[in-house]
Amino acid sequence: MEPLIIVLFVGIIIAAAIYSAIAARKRREELATLAARLGLTFDPGNNYNLADRFGFLNQLAQGENRYAFNVLTGQYQQNEVLVFDYHYETHSTDSKGNRTTSHFYFSFFILMLPMSFPELKITHEGLLSKIAQAFGYDDIDFESAEFSRAFCVRSKDKKFAYDICNAKMIEYLLANKDLSIEMERNALALAFGNRLSAEQIEFNLQRLEEIRLRLPEYLFTQNK
Repeated sequence: MEPLIIVLFVGIIIAAAIYSAIAARKRREELATLAARLGLTFDPGNNYNLADRFGFLNQLAQGENRYAFNVLTGQYQQNEVLVFDYHYETHSTDSKGNRTTSHFYFSFFILMLPMSFPELKITHEGLLSKIAQAFGYDDIDFESAEFSRAFCVRSKDKKFAYDICNAKMIEYLLANKDLSIEMERNALALAFGNRLSAEQIEFNLQRLEEIRLRLPEYLFTQNK
């Protein structure tokens, strides 16, 4: 009986690997089709340079063996954008000395800005942010109590945070509470917790553009 269980177990693993490979290939084909339709360039290969180039963004600075893949680049709505899947891994050792490697994958969007800005993070208000506040990592409060309850906003430059989180931005984010935004230097970025489908990528490219449109234009002219 035991050999049969082993055979079944191995068969399940092989079937899962085959299914995963087929799904990954189908998704690459869909991304290539999307890129062609939007006039973007598509490169499915692993790209370690993006991890180094944008390593100042917190979401891309986690773990080890960091690389982007399935990269879409080019002009979208007159803005330079980069969209890619991202991988990193972490390692842990149990009490018996056994080492485990955990792999993490997610989708990431970057819109390039014409000038450099301070660091700003707009994330979901949750248990981790509340724990951080308890240790002195306060977020910035806004007149909208609903917005302050829904989002955790952090920046060393409070005026900049208030400029970004203007009335139009707050209204948009309250209607799109799943978004997590990071700005630093010349990058406006969105992070998602998993790899998105081609349809979801196009939808979130549109949302990234909507966020860009809500950035006050005086921020781009006041230092010129």
